[in-house]
Amino acid sequence: MTIQITKKITGYAVARADEPAPADTAKPAGAPNEREKSNVIQMHEKLERPETLRGTTYKIKTPLTEHALYVTINDIVLNPGTEHEHYRPFEIFINSKNMEHFQWIVALTRIVSAVFRKGGDITFLVEELKAVFDPRGGYFKKGGRYMPSLVAEIGDVIEQHLRFIGMLPDTELDARQLKLIEEKRTEYEARTGQNQADTDATYPDGAQLCYKCNTKAMIMMDGCLTCLNCGESKCG
Repeated sequence: MTIQITKKITGYAVARADEPAPADTAKPAGAPNEREKSNVIQMHEKLERPETLRGTTYKIKTPLTEHALYVTINDIVLNPGTEHEHYRPFEIFINSKNMEHFQWIVALTRIVSAVFRKGGDITFLVEELKAVFDPRGGYFKKGGRYMPSLVAEIGDVIEQHLRFIGMLPDTELDARQLKLIEEKRTEYEARTGQNQADTDATYPDGAQLCYKCNTKAMIMMDGCLTCLNCGESKCG
């Protein structure tokens, strides 16, 4: 058998017939294929935009503006048809009939889209946007949830989308927490005589703002503040 040597010879040794064969240096079964691993495409700024992207549109209606905002986030699918297939946000658009916020909305969408395409961990955008407070004061969404600003609600939409595509873990309450909240709600209604089915309010009148989920759903139960939305309790 002829073997072609393509590298410079720096040394040699003569093998003897009575010497044992060298140990097999092949990779153990189940070891990751380095070539396959190197072919996995990750998000980066030089990735070209495909002709078609999957888009999801979210509606934002606030008491601060007459017209709603429509936030569209387009996703790119990486490594389609393989075990490494996943979605990443590629760009964001915000449209509205209200032209009052046109300049900063265009600027925000371009910056956020650039961060999307940069790759890496983009989840920090959620906390940064949700931390923006309007000096004129925020507003309460339907259901009693407080939003400190319009920018914060855009951040909330991005968080919702990242959970939808799996980039952020889902934080839905488990069955035990839902059961506890329902029991607390039923007990409170029995004590106060209030029936939420007879009103348009999601939570009882006089409920306080929960510091954890920013929803006006905290009620006093047995001398302890308990949230009927997320189950948070001062008493643990």
